[in-house]
Amino acid sequence: MSGLCEGRIVIVTGAGRGIGRAHALEFARQGARVVVNDLGSEDDGSGGSSEPAEEVAELIRNMGGEALVSLSDAADWNQTGALVQETIETFGGLDVVVNNAGFLRDRMFVSCGEDEWDAVLRVHLKGHFCTARHAGEFWRNQSKAGQTVDARIINTSSGAGLQGSVGQSAYSAAKGGIASLTLVQAAEMGRYGVTSNAIAPAARTRMTEAIFSDMVAPEDGGFDENAPENISPLVVWLGSAESKEVTGRVFEVKGGLIGTSDGWRDGPVVDKGSRWEPDEVGAAVHEVLEKSKTPQKVFGT
Repeated sequence: MSGLCEGRIVIVTGAGRGIGRAHALEFARQGARVVVNDLGSEDDGSGGSSEPAEEVAELIRNMGGEALVSLSDAADWNQTGALVQETIETFGGLDVVVNNAGFLRDRMFVSCGEDEWDAVLRVHLKGHFCTARHAGEFWRNQSKAGQTVDARIINTSSGAGLQGSVGQSAYSAAKGGIASLTLVQAAEMGRYGVTSNAIAPAARTRMTEAIFSDMVAPEDGGFDENAPENISPLVVWLGSAESKEVTGRVFEVKGGLIGTSDGWRDGPVVDKGSRWEPDEVGAAVHEVLEKSKTPQKVFGT
């Protein structure tokens, strides 16, 4: 096999179904050796099975590619350390980490339980930390030893994390944290030859089907803008050698659309030049808000 990622070694977490599955298959089509990581759990994180990961790995092998199955928990420090080490021992290195694993436990904010909050933050935010942290240490050591590193971290944020989403406080908080984490990774890891970017994808998956009933595939055989396979070309390009100058960005992607999300920026200010009195603050706040752009609406409002 040959392609844009010929010979590159890629870990994709949550690669058994949906968007992660599409990433793993497209990386393989483009010549990468792929670690298919998935616990095989349900969309709320319960249960587990090796079948989804095994099926994707078999599809890769059937197309002539190389695949390694991993059932590691993406949010477990020790298991992800072992995952990175097994990848290096099996394939001789590591070039790309695609953090994709996650699940939903949607609740209105005042109905969200501590266990639900902790579970969602763990799988998304800590799950984005663990594998990339171990990989980052490997790449830093390579760089300090004088080796050329051309590595990638690709994170998965969400419109819910960028603009908020009613009924998804934990998910939105985690995905917003992932966008910020991406900026820090890009700033810190560039010196070692590592880029970090994030995507905010919109596609039909198990997690979205129950929420967005309008994301069904067209019956006329036309372009399916909600197909998860539409997300993967951008991710594969970001994982390739061609993307080495692109880092610290958040890309929105759906169907044939690729765009960027600018995120928080410094806005208009009012400077008194001395300490404000509380009864002066209101007028200053209204003046600043009049000069500021109207925020994007929260999803669901």
